[in-house]
Amino acid sequence: MGKKSLAAILSLAILALMISSCSNDQAVDIVAVTSQPKDFVGSDTCKMCHLEHYDSWKMTMHSRMLQDAKANEDAIIVPINEKIIRTDLAKLSKKLKVPANEIYVPKKDEILYTIGSQWKQRYLVKKEDTLFISPIQYNADSHRWVNYHEKDWDKRPWLLKCGGCHATGVNLEKNTFKEAGVGCESCHGKGSWHAALPKTAVFEKRNTIINPAKLTMGVAAQICGSCHNRGKSTMKKGGGWPVGYAPGKALAAYFKSTSFQGGDKKHVYANEFSKGHHQQFIDWQQSKHAQEGVTCTSCHYVHQLGMPPTRSQTVFAGSKQCLSCHEMVNNNFGHSIHSFANCVGCHMPRIAKSAESGDIHSHVFIPLLPEDTLKNPKVPNSCQTCHEHKNQDLNELQSAWKALSRLPKPVGQAIQSIEYKMTN
Repeated sequence: MGKKSLAAILSLAILALMISSCSNDQAVDIVAVTSQPKDFVGSDTCKMCHLEHYDSWKMTMHSRMLQDAKANEDAIIVPINEKIIRTDLAKLSKKLKVPANEIYVPKKDEILYTIGSQWKQRYLVKKEDTLFISPIQYNADSHRWVNYHEKDWDKRPWLLKCGGCHATGVNLEKNTFKEAGVGCESCHGKGSWHAALPKTAVFEKRNTIINPAKLTMGVAAQICGSCHNRGKSTMKKGGGWPVGYAPGKALAAYFKSTSFQGGDKKHVYANEFSKGHHQQFIDWQQSKHAQEGVTCTSCHYVHQLGMPPTRSQTVFAGSKQCLSCHEMVNNNFGHSIHSFANCVGCHMPRIAKSAESGDIHSHVFIPLLPEDTLKNPKVPNSCQTCHEHKNQDLNELQSAWKALSRLPKPVGQAIQSIEYKMTN
């Protein structure tokens, strides 16, 4: 038997095996599956088919937003030492609403979940079968303990106030959630239909899940805005997140963002720039980026293969991200101040607060000038957020800016005028 004949026989045998394998698959009734209510299944189900995306997501802060401290005790990033905690709290005595020695400090065994770890960490405890954020917070960069709602912490049910943006599949009726952290279904929607249908049902399976990349840009950005926001639920009284919202829907129907004009002076500056954490969507909506269709995922990735290059999950680090779109042609006018092209330093000043003041960048993408602070001392400016100009006089800084950002007045005679005299 020739080699070609043998190869042909082997090919037919493999094809027959594949057909046989397919025919042995149990048929799935698509109508029956899609007639059931959609439900959350968790990211561990998603990884069975999307392992590379799952592995990438596990490297992000989304996956670590909420961690089970009983399943992983290393989720607690600092020793829970009551003496040290109370010593730190005592240093804040003038700001405390409860004396430092009376603030509830949980034992390590009482901590069920941790919230965050990049900038700060908070701790979930259970009281009368309800989860609450304990009134202590660890600030990672400054290595110190601070207070958190020390007076009313046990009057603020975590699931109602915050849970929908820390966990996936929150059910306020049952007081439960499906998965700790911001999982796949937080952005792609409930996955029970998608997981139940076979791969052979290509088109039906595709239609059972939300792919933000295939949505219109404005609607896709609202998925990010459902949590990178601050305000109140329009569907559930007391809700601090968009209760009932699902990826692909209009966020405004489920959530009303906060604003300075609306009376929120704690989290927003008078110019409506954010000064609180997780409010990037509020800023972005005011920006030229929003008007031109440059959305969150234009700069940030949600999951990508390999190690993330930056802690903020941007495609490029620092100003390189800006320069990937904004080509620097001439270092003149205002841009002559920093010829090394520090776009982020001026256009995204650190004026918002996560743990410590100024550890989060503005997302309106316009420089704040010294004159903005002169008009309203509570509004920071890009110049003084830089250590070089931190204590410099505002009037001097503004004068320097005006000198650099204006064209000099023309001198001499116009060429056209000279030529006219010569010819006449």
